[in-house]
Amino acid sequence: MAHTYTDLLVHVLFSTDKRQPFLDQELRPRLFPYMGGILKRLGSVPLMVNGVEDHVHLLLVLPPTLCLADVIEKLKANSSKWIHESFPRMRRFAWQSGYTAFSVSPPNRERVLDYISRQEEHHRKRSYQEEVLVFLKKSGIAVDPRWGLD
Repeated sequence: MAHTYTDLLVHVLFSTDKRQPFLDQELRPRLFPYMGGILKRLGSVPLMVNGVEDHVHLLLVLPPTLCLADVIEKLKANSSKWIHESFPRMRRFAWQSGYTAFSVSPPNRERVLDYISRQEEHHRKRSYQEEVLVFLKKSGIAVDPRWGLD
């Protein structure tokens, strides 16, 4: 689209199914770059992919021509397939069905990158569920107690 200028930064979080600790020290150094490659092939710009045993964080630039839900669906499907093919012992691996996403203003880009880079440090103090609840509360997003956090 001519004359369209955007800087759509999105911080995305999603966990493994039932928050099982599938993402071990052997898998993460290979998985996160692979996920970045998927995002690039889909037309997004991954600024950082990181996480711990039970979830991942992404900071990405989303072009205005892409739908975030479609990008995340394809990212999960392709990364799950790769995990199953590359790590036969992980045949039960799956991602949670949903995700959490927040827009990030450009002045906060570095702060979010720093936060994502220090995931192991953060999760010595707080669980994934606690982390998501803090983000939701800060963003003014109400959680329906009937659904909880997937």
